[in-house]
Amino acid sequence: MDSRRLANENMSDSFCLSIAIPIYNEESTLPELLRRTRAVLDQIVGGPHELLFVDDGSSDRTRHILEDAARADPRISVITLSRNFGHQAALSAALDHAVGDAVVLMDGDLQDSPEDIPLLLKHHRDGYDVVYATRATRQESWPVKFSYFVFYRLQAMLSDTRLPLDSGDFGLMSRRIVDRIRCMPERQRYLRGLRSWVGFRQMAVPLDRAERHSGTSKYGFLKLLKLASDGIFAFSVVPLRAATLMGGLAVAVSTLYALYSVYAKFALNRSPQGFTALVFMLTFLSGVLLFFLGIIGEYVGRVYEEIKARPLYIIDRTLGGVVSNTAEVRSRQKLHELP
Repeated sequence: MDSRRLANENMSDSFCLSIAIPIYNEESTLPELLRRTRAVLDQIVGGPHELLFVDDGSSDRTRHILEDAARADPRISVITLSRNFGHQAALSAALDHAVGDAVVLMDGDLQDSPEDIPLLLKHHRDGYDVVYATRATRQESWPVKFSYFVFYRLQAMLSDTRLPLDSGDFGLMSRRIVDRIRCMPERQRYLRGLRSWVGFRQMAVPLDRAERHSGTSKYGFLKLLKLASDGIFAFSVVPLRAATLMGGLAVAVSTLYALYSVYAKFALNRSPQGFTALVFMLTFLSGVLLFFLGIIGEYVGRVYEEIKARPLYIIDRTLGGVVSNTAEVRSRQKLHELP
């Protein structure tokens, strides 16, 4: 049975869509987010559909707003984590507990437009297992745009897996994609990369990325840097090979200089001069050595985190229609809760 037939059967009257959204301190955005996402679900054939929120340890009124919404609308489910575990961990929790035939991941700041979800579903009906958004335009300052531009192209150049340019986590995944990602045990997660690694039929949809509805971004410079490093180190060993290449180049240059020194001493009857050049070379090579020791440390640190095998997240409580009433989800949930 091909993927087109699978998709068409999934989009029957019994088709269930899960919209999964990680949330962290978004009390000012939530009322508008709830209004727009519920309006989108009302238009989708099939059901009952699911609107799944993962509260990633919010410290404002986010949790209370979500719980009130879940009590009022049976389509809304809420998973509350015991603390802030980070964006990728919250997305993983959403994938672990979403019960739909297809799952849409999106951020909770309304930079991803809920009104674009029917377009993703349209391509899913055409047989695509993954339909992801690429950023046609960004409403951000030029230094931020330039940084994203450079990162995605550097990552694509270094990665052994073909990773799409300018794509975020916003996208639709079929159930078989979600199940395969859930089986991956790694802790240092870069989900948009894992989504590409799985394969199957995938399609990019260029969409405009809006400004935040309200509030401030929870992704500061250090968190963005960590996400970028996770994306590079999880899908490439080129930095390690670069250390070998740089070491080989340094040995070759040093050998040539040594041969020249011997030639100058015995053939030209003069000793090579250059105290400044010597200091420069020592400083440069010391810096290169420390830099690549840091890169090796990044890989070793990730191995250390994997060996500890701690859970990605811990659940405080669940509330809502589909999540709290599904036996399968309850059994999966035990893997991430303390005894």
